Amino acid sequence: MARSTTPRDPWHTLRHHTPARIALGRAGGSLPTRELLDFNLAHALARDAVHEHLDSHQLKNDLAPIDLPVFYLESAAPDRAAYLLRPDLGRRLSENSVAALASTKSPDQPGFDLAIILSDGLSALAAHRQIPLLLKELLPLLHAEGIRTAPLSIVPLARVAIQDEIGAAFNSKAALILLGERPGVGSPDSLGAYLVFSPRPGNTDANRNCVSNIRPEGLAPHAAAQTLTYLITQSLRRQISGVQLKDDRDARLLGENWLKSKRARSLHKAG
Repeated sequence: MARSTTPRDPWHTLRHHTPARIALGRAGGSLPTRELLDFNLAHALARDAVHEHLDSHQLKNDLAPIDLPVFYLESAAPDRAAYLLRPDLGRRLSENSVAALASTKSPDQPGFDLAIILSDGLSALAAHRQIPLLLKELLPLLHAEGIRTAPLSIVPLARVAIQDEIGAAFNSKAALILLGERPGVGSPDSLGAYLVFSPRPGNTDANRNCVSNIRPEGLAPHAAAQTLTYLITQSLRRQISGVQLKDDRDARLLGENWLKSKRARSLHKAG
């Protein structure tokens, strides 16, 4: 049997190294049927993720091994439709939740280092899949650093800025919110983490640090936990966040290695 003399498209090899939609081929002037169906499926999964509802009790059950108290809170958004059309409602707590948090305060409460808020955001799928994995890695690292965490807050239909109100209510030095990111075609379960020092109403996005694309196919939970631990410890130590705070671990390591090399050269000359 004669072998085909048609040269192999080198792009096909690259498909084994990236989930990006490359080397799709063509059927006449259009995509092959398989590729078109795959794209339509990915698009449908992304749309479904936006409209899926968070099961707060299931999330709490999945977090049971962590053994931390959990508060159920509500944003001011009454339902998913309002949440999507009125972002401002997701940025603040409902009146009932404000009252519930106020009732837990005591005059002698010392406060916490970090308040952690959990939400579906724009992808409940991301919250259910990634939050338990991330917290399993993150909390031991934080506790090893001596960071005192407030009770976990589960808040469906929340936007990032709700961390300011909740962090202030817990008298926390910093606040971290974990929530589903806007789904992409091929990544309907990506989690985002936002850190702010001195949580209070009026903070802007310039005051926040973001770690995004947390999922096994993106930034793996253990790597995200290490990044967040560094940012949180630096934020608490230096009392900053946002544009003033960078993940400069590589730069610091280079600087330390340079200083060690300089000292070694100095000792060599002195000897």
